[in-house]
Amino acid sequence: MVRIIGLDPGLRNTGWGIIEAEGTRLIYVADGAVHSEADAPLAERLLQIHKQVLAVLKEFAPDEAAIEETFVNVDARATLKLGQARGAVMMAPAVMGIPVSEYAPNQIKKSVVGAGHAEKQQVKHMVKVLLPKAALKTADSIDALAIAICHAHHRGARSLAEALARS
Repeated sequence: MVRIIGLDPGLRNTGWGIIEAEGTRLIYVADGAVHSEADAPLAERLLQIHKQVLAVLKEFAPDEAAIEETFVNVDARATLKLGQARGAVMMAPAVMGIPVSEYAPNQIKKSVVGAGHAEKQQVKHMVKVLLPKAALKTADSIDALAIAICHAHHRGARSLAEALARS
């Protein structure tokens, strides 16, 4: 059994969701979101997110982490800020020696719903179907659980590809 944390980075809210995977069986563990103070300087907000994600990692001790890749927005400033938040979030598991995998938004949706351009409501519905005991606390934590589910589906193939590349 492997414990996976999915992370959906954001500067205001960063969602997290934890599942356990044993073969094809998925078990809900917890979900939630961490927040930064909107009126704080950017560096402080990034530190707040980083520290809170570290606290979640210490509490739940996942074996692996998965994060959504940044999509390029029309607003370059917003994209840059999201990228900075993503870096602060990614650094937390890396500091603890937890491997981090990245997935494109369409790959996550396709893994959970079966369609790469699925709507948020479809993702929420399928997360609830796949993890019936899930609390689904926030939209961000639902996305994080979807990221964890995607990783659970792809981790075996990814590990095999990495092993083959090393040999």
